[in-house]
Amino acid sequence: MNKLAPFTMNQRAWYDRCATSWFNVAEGGKRGSKNVLAGTAFAVMLETHPDKLHLAAGVSIATAKLNILDCNGYGLQNYYEGRCREGNYKNRDCLYVETLTGDKVILISGGGKDGDNKLIQGNTYGMAYITEANLCHPVFIKEVFDRTLSSSDRKIFHDLNPKAPTHPYYTDVLDFHAAQQAKVPSYGYNYGHFTIADNMSIPLDKVKALLKTYDKNSIWYKRDILGLRIAAEGIIYREFADDPEKFIIDKAPDNIMFATIGVDFGGNGSAHTFNCTGLTSQLRDVITLEDYYRKQVISPKQLEDDFVEFVRMCQLKYRVVDVYCDSAEQVLIRGLRNTAIKAGLKINIRNAVKGPIIDRIRFYTLLQSQGRFKIMRRCKRTIEAFCNAQWDPKDEDIRLDDGTTNIDSLDAQEYTTEAMMNSIMDMSLLRT
Repeated sequence: MNKLAPFTMNQRAWYDRCATSWFNVAEGGKRGSKNVLAGTAFAVMLETHPDKLHLAAGVSIATAKLNILDCNGYGLQNYYEGRCREGNYKNRDCLYVETLTGDKVILISGGGKDGDNKLIQGNTYGMAYITEANLCHPVFIKEVFDRTLSSSDRKIFHDLNPKAPTHPYYTDVLDFHAAQQAKVPSYGYNYGHFTIADNMSIPLDKVKALLKTYDKNSIWYKRDILGLRIAAEGIIYREFADDPEKFIIDKAPDNIMFATIGVDFGGNGSAHTFNCTGLTSQLRDVITLEDYYRKQVISPKQLEDDFVEFVRMCQLKYRVVDVYCDSAEQVLIRGLRNTAIKAGLKINIRNAVKGPIIDRIRFYTLLQSQGRFKIMRRCKRTIEAFCNAQWDPKDEDIRLDDGTTNIDSLDAQEYTTEAMMNSIMDMSLLRT
């Protein structure tokens, strides 16, 4: 069994309160050991819990297994090594566990979608652990509260990374229980706030390296490191918008290993955009080399001709073999593929990953804070897009998309690097 690092005084105090609290919440920054802490408390209390059936849940079954059962080798399967096995209970995924007080069943469920509450109905759970609770559906959260009412020793565990302070999870769930705890000290609400400083398994030199990858004025530092509930508002790329010249270059560096092209298709007032992005040796720098922007209504034939011209121009200067296109437009993608073949272009045309926009925004914010993003002066549309990008005031964590700013160039730019984001950031840590 993997050995846990010692708990800090902050962690130990929260852990000890779990014994007398029915609702235990661990919130804070990333790498703050919230999963390990909550999972350990859950595992220890499972040993002597009188009830047989319990629950482990997350946005999806996969998330629940990753964060609670595995947890980088420190989850329930580690604690109960040699005493547990995955299986099925009444056609539901579960973990069978041999405890000091008999065999227990931990049902595993997803809770991120409307209707997921039906997956856990019909049962009473002794304890329940929901990871990333503020990302789960509110009806699912309520159902878990209801399904533990008859527990012999009611215990609910939540872990979460912070969101904006007006997020419904805070206003509809935590605020109520915090108010009850303030009125009645024995109410049983146990809240703990944790940061990377609470993670004793990370050496100090690695912590310092991680901190260097964040702009201390950014939303990411405040959320991920300080673990604060911060609303996303205003200009997204503040560092870029305040001083674009810091990122603009007039000559491409000589150490560009290869380049990729991103394609975002227009329509309904948006523009067709192509971006070509270069990666330097060891994935050190990301450089916007060329861009294309056309908002006028054009035929598919004109779009295909423009695409061939753009690819040829880029391949004359750089090693370009991959193109990533907006996967929502399969008809247009087939047209580009057919035209590329007829034109004799040696290019792989793929679907863009199109993961969460917030992850793509975070990636470029971090690159800019590290001084690892550059853009050629001639890419005026993309420069403008980075300068003017704003958060949507009605929906946190996404860009404003009302036609007043150019998000099309940003989409094309992000498609060029999205498949490589993790590798690019990992190389940054290795070099630090």
